Amino acid sequence: MKIYIDGKYCDEKNAKISVFDHGLLYGDGIFEGIRAYNGRVFKLQEHIDRLFCSAKAILLDIPISHAEMMKAVVNTCRKNKLRDCYIRLVVTRGIGTLGLNPNRCKRGSVIIIADKIQVYPKEMYENGMAIVTVATTRNLHSALNPAIKSLNYLNNILAKIEANIAGVEEAIMLNSEGFVAECTADNIFILKGGKMYTPPLSAGALYGITRGVVMDMAQEAGIPVSEPNLTRYDVFNADECFLTGTGAELIPVTKVDGRVIGTGKPGTITKSLVKSYHALTQVSGEPI
Repeated sequence: MKIYIDGKYCDEKNAKISVFDHGLLYGDGIFEGIRAYNGRVFKLQEHIDRLFCSAKAILLDIPISHAEMMKAVVNTCRKNKLRDCYIRLVVTRGIGTLGLNPNRCKRGSVIIIADKIQVYPKEMYENGMAIVTVATTRNLHSALNPAIKSLNYLNNILAKIEANIAGVEEAIMLNSEGFVAECTADNIFILKGGKMYTPPLSAGALYGITRGVVMDMAQEAGIPVSEPNLTRYDVFNADECFLTGTGAELIPVTKVDGRVIGTGKPGTITKSLVKSYHALTQVSGEPI
């Protein structure tokens, strides 16, 4: 495997960063998870746009341009002869000192890894998954804004640990007001009476790329989509529920906190959206 680090390609065993890198020392950096399908990098422009928005929010100067970043992602897939893969793009503040001061970091560092990924077991995509609500709440907008896709993912990891303890793969995180924000790694959607709902970004949901794609697909299919504040009650009483994410794609949820969702099987609209999403990924994207 060839890994891109600051303009050079290294073998996996030689792909190293400094122990003084602020990404390692403080989680001071940002990242994107991107997918390639059938020789095309899906929604690459949108992912790089979001990367630069995250960078702006934390005053991180990305050392290469938007166009150069897009080219580097595509070239990394090409170097590894991959047509279907998961791409992890990381930008750190770079090498600094043991102190917090980001001004001591002279130049940011860019890392691109292209590899395979399987987020959830195959049978969960076919039969649906059970999830739980956890006690760990989503970060406040006034603290580490949840819109920033930062390297500091401890908030999500703590929630994931709670999910693991409960014996499930994923968990709903509420915000400080008790409204549904998102899951540890995915956005959440419910369907009720033929209408689709997902938590608003103001509730703590990430500006999900797949989230946006699914909302567009639903509207094109004539399904009304809105973003109200949602409570656990709304989720429990949904006709259908599913999660979205670049790594996860679309995955049905059939049980939440012991409550069976709808019929207890993946819903009709969910299955239709899954089919549409897979079809779109096969024909859309930046050619490798």
